[in-house]
Amino acid sequence: MANVRNKTILTSCFHAPVLHEVERLDKALICVDGGGVIADVILPDEGSYAERLAAAKADGTLVELPEGTWLLPGFVDLHIHAPQYPQLGNALDVPLEVWLQKYTFPIEARFADIAFARRAYSMLVDDLLACGTTTAVYYGTIHDEANRLLADICVAKGQRALIGKIAMDNADECPDYYRDESVADAVAGTLALIEHIRNHPDNGEKRVVPVVTPRFIPSCTDDLLTELGAIAGAHDCRVQTHCSESDWEHGYVKARHGVSDTESLDRFGLLRKGSVLGHANFISASDMEKIRLREAAVAHCPLSNAYFAGAVFPLKTALEKGVHVGLGTDISGGPAGNMLDSARSAIMASRMLETGTDPDLPANERSVHGDFRIDFRTAFHLATAGGGAALGLPVGQFAPGYHFDAVLIDPQASLGSIRLWPELHQGDEILQKIIYTASRPNIARVWVGGTETTAETA
Repeated sequence: MANVRNKTILTSCFHAPVLHEVERLDKALICVDGGGVIADVILPDEGSYAERLAAAKADGTLVELPEGTWLLPGFVDLHIHAPQYPQLGNALDVPLEVWLQKYTFPIEARFADIAFARRAYSMLVDDLLACGTTTAVYYGTIHDEANRLLADICVAKGQRALIGKIAMDNADECPDYYRDESVADAVAGTLALIEHIRNHPDNGEKRVVPVVTPRFIPSCTDDLLTELGAIAGAHDCRVQTHCSESDWEHGYVKARHGVSDTESLDRFGLLRKGSVLGHANFISASDMEKIRLREAAVAHCPLSNAYFAGAVFPLKTALEKGVHVGLGTDISGGPAGNMLDSARSAIMASRMLETGTDPDLPANERSVHGDFRIDFRTAFHLATAGGGAALGLPVGQFAPGYHFDAVLIDPQASLGSIRLWPELHQGDEILQKIIYTASRPNIARVWVGGTETTAETA
């Protein structure tokens, strides 16, 4: 795999370090150090530009990306059920609780077969990298061997990943054929995966890290939730789980614990810095404030929410309150694994929340009152720098100290779907066209930590 470590890259790019704003860098020099971290970004109007460009040409370290291509930060997907990839695009016509029992638990149970797991996980990681997902947050299964395999595959293929052994021991909500047999078994599997990832001989750069993963409150007994909260604290691990995803889940937790998902997770020590809460469609203002204070984050999954949530996440409200939010595909709750689809869905969901959907009501009555609309700039930020901030990782923008995780977009790709007219599209209008119309063939190259990786060579 080719890399740009210890190289200077001449390119034009877009990034969105700040919410709601996009920065275009024309003919920038991005200097990457030997560890794949950006050491400097130099623009043509800076005094040292000509000298640095000439020096890189002279010593053979200049990498010129093709004219007309655009570099973007790699995409950060905050919510992926890795074992659900084989059913992507299937079983989307039933409620969440039926979907889990009838379709999802059976497919996840198949990962006891390590050959099946290898085939599915290899394909998943290859496909996500090819679509520009350089950082992925994965739910695994209850199977220790398959979880270790997913970590091994991510390490080998070079994807930045957070991986968790899914914990689920509640016999009232989990089938006998697919659940942890005891709290002790769930804890042992969680600790074993943490040890495997942190001591992996080929994970020296720590691109792959463990994450404590209670599936969600309905699937776990209180004893297990208590133990997982203790593990997260003792081992300084991030946490991922679902939070107030649907009417059913939200109502279940209130009936069982008498409080919201957010409050319950906090009581068990699972709401902490770096915790990623999937969906969070029904969180209240006080929940948002608690999430903000704990420095946790929400994985907004707008496409899967359309199928299973029964609600639209109040994205703009959460952002205005200072809550960390990034985007997730929620493979396979949503039928697309490409982060560009998540960005488009986030924009569309915000418009529907603002405008409403009942044509029998007047425009000023058919929606939730308020300004809920986001645009492509905000969606782009959430898919890149916002996701990185949610995880506390230096990814998602082109700035010194950040990993060179990047996606090269070729608008002229023969099988691509971007159509640019130079006389019509200028500035961030080009990025807008990319966000709305790019497809997998337009993704020409992908780097993680300065090392290039493709589905063909990964």
